[in-house]
Amino acid sequence: MDRTWEQAWAHALYGEGGFYRRPEGPAGHFGTSAQGPAADVLAAALLELARRESLTTIVDIGCGRGELLGALAAQADPTTTLVGVDVVPRPADLPGRVGWVVSPGGADLPDLGGPRDALVLAHEWLDVVPCPVARADERGELRVLHVDAGGLESTGGPLPPADADWVERWWPGPHPPGTRVEVGRTRDEAHAALVAQVRTGLVVAVDYGHLRGQRPPAGSLLGYADGALCAPVPDGSCDLTAHVAMDSLGADEVRTQREVLRGLGVDGTRPPLELARTDPAGYLAALARASRAAALTGAGPGDFLWAFTRVARPTSPPTAAPAPR
Repeated sequence: MDRTWEQAWAHALYGEGGFYRRPEGPAGHFGTSAQGPAADVLAAALLELARRESLTTIVDIGCGRGELLGALAAQADPTTTLVGVDVVPRPADLPGRVGWVVSPGGADLPDLGGPRDALVLAHEWLDVVPCPVARADERGELRVLHVDAGGLESTGGPLPPADADWVERWWPGPHPPGTRVEVGRTRDEAHAALVAQVRTGLVVAVDYGHLRGQRPPAGSLLGYADGALCAPVPDGSCDLTAHVAMDSLGADEVRTQREVLRGLGVDGTRPPLELARTDPAGYLAALARASRAAALTGAGPGDFLWAFTRVARPTSPPTAAPAPR
């Protein structure tokens, strides 16, 4: 069946039997900063961020099987509320203190209950929010791409007005023939919907991303399966991801992961060799911590972009000033 890329992408990841509903979960195919040994370092950094911002709830959007939440539960103060949001039911092996909300998937969010004083983390969520994909024709005009279940693409009509307006503002031409564009309007709307649910706190979107002036001319749509890159085929057999136009989200601030984590005390510097002579066990522990930190701040993950949006809504509308007499 031939669909637009946005439609095929959504069905492949979140439809019945979709990739993110498979029993092994995303961690069965690829690793992220939120999984494995590095998750402990990321969790500590997030707890430090929450402490600095006086936030008492952490909500993890698109949290997989709760790997990062498990690391947070092991380190967080007992008064910190932890909530995971994903398309599958709550994993049985999560710590009891972790709450869980089932999500429809993609850009669609469940009711989060209007969290207050919350750090709401969207870690590698927006890159798997399906978006329109377009390719420039021989005249340099962008046209919607369609795709069948085997990954064979075909060219459709021109971009709808809303998508064309987004491209004009955020991914402007010229677009030489063959240029590909991933239209970030759906990601912007998903991010705005998430921010709108938060009463007070900080929304942080962390993702592979790019900024205006550095858009990838060939696009960035890729597939991942069994720990390796693969052709993006929308049949549910692989993850489908495309980098996020982070500057179009309307965030207050966008910074690299390297800069953010170093500011939160994540230091990948190797311990001095002298420590190996005086305290071998301490040296090995410090070396392991430095290695995990370097994995988050080095080339690749260190170039992730963090988009910060602060939310401080009044609890009641302001009182109207009395009318002049």
